Amino acid sequence: MKGWTAIVLAGSRPGPDAFAAKYGTDLKALIPVGGIPMVARPVNALLISPHIIAVRVLSQQPKRIAEALPSNSRLVVAPSGTTIASTLEAVLADPGTKFPLLVTTADHALLSPSMIADFCRQAEGSDLAIGVAEKRALRARLPGTKRTWLSFRGGSYSGANLFAFGSPAASKAVALWRSVEQDRKKGWRMIAALGPAVLAGAVLKLRTLDQTLASVGKRMELDIRKVELADPLAAVDVDKPADHALATAILEGRA
Repeated sequence: MKGWTAIVLAGSRPGPDAFAAKYGTDLKALIPVGGIPMVARPVNALLISPHIIAVRVLSQQPKRIAEALPSNSRLVVAPSGTTIASTLEAVLADPGTKFPLLVTTADHALLSPSMIADFCRQAEGSDLAIGVAEKRALRARLPGTKRTWLSFRGGSYSGANLFAFGSPAASKAVALWRSVEQDRKKGWRMIAALGPAVLAGAVLKLRTLDQTLASVGKRMELDIRKVELADPLAAVDVDKPADHALATAILEGRA
């Protein structure tokens, strides 16, 4: 299997970050989780993974982020765009980018080599793959957890902050992402952006997620694939104090 290049998005939104300030920093990526800066956790998992040949961490403050990361010849920290969409558009348009790409985020504190292996295996050969965890599996592991769920016939899913881009052609999907970037936590708005037929199918649960992605992919002339992770903890990111407490408890073996 061809090696993957990993992109870790470690940018910040404009203005003060109250969540980061609660933990003594002004950058979310530098919030300590289990005693180390949060961004170091997914980066370490990627560097350990035999599937990953290079890791690029992108941030508006690359120097500060680099200081929190290990020294490694396969690791580069570089400036990002102002938004996730603009950052990904630049990466996909760069002739020096080596595909396939695995994209994740600095707040994926529970990312593990086994999750990476599972994702890469299922995403191999796609133009675009989207990592998800199924609601029943995550609820069985973490009863009462609150996530953003997208419901379809056959199941409800939460995003796992793992994406695969197989070629520059996937930039068509990033353009769609840009249109809903501010509403990524509001599932129905994301579905609505895919078109009225897709929205109606989701609301009425007429289609499975696989059927929905196949329909969208056909319209975009892309092979878009769902990757349902075996480990539902892939859907746990650290986006608020409750997530921080949960991730810390899991890492310490208390949850």
